[in-house]
Amino acid sequence: MQLHAFGRTLEGEPDGIIGYRIVEQLILDPEVVRLSGSDIHPNLVATGDPADEVAGTLYFISEAELAGADRYEVADYHRIEVPLKSGRTAWLYVKAAEDG
Repeated sequence: MQLHAFGRTLEGEPDGIIGYRIVEQLILDPEVVRLSGSDIHPNLVATGDPADEVAGTLYFISEAELAGADRYEVADYHRIEVPLKSGRTAWLYVKAAEDG
């Protein structure tokens, strides 16, 4: 998906988000399903519980690439800024009904 969405393999570092958990999200957009090969995608929802933690990778992208990611994401998601375990912040796409 990185090559399709960004035209390159992204560089990143391990990091994590505190107070979130992974849920499954049904995707109805047929183009997204075709590209990903699945109609079920992982998504994050805020729990507010500091015991909940999701490990992941912080990717480094340009403003233009971020705008491209915004165009790619469907209405099931929206982008919020979140603090990371490392003390940095990152943009995160979460379930649209989620306020983050």
